[in-house]
Amino acid sequence: MPYTQDIVEELNVLVRYNLSTTQEGIKVHKTATPEICAATHRLFEKGLVSQEDGGYLTNLGLETAAQAQAVLDILRPL
Repeated sequence: MPYTQDIVEELNVLVRYNLSTTQEGIKVHKTATPEICAATHRLFEKGLVSQEDGGYLTNLGLETAAQAQAVLDILRPL
């Protein structure tokens, strides 16, 4: 099954997190695109982030973000 646009948007949110610290979160402002706001809300509903507008990664979110960033690093052009 290919990635849906919703999943791509969720992955784009996850790769914005700084994985070198658990003390740094993100805040998705109301001025962000509706797609990013919706993706962040879906991540909250899935238990990957602590707040509807971002916040901190949960344990599951941290693991998922690390995997998403690893895939991005592998697929990034040389």
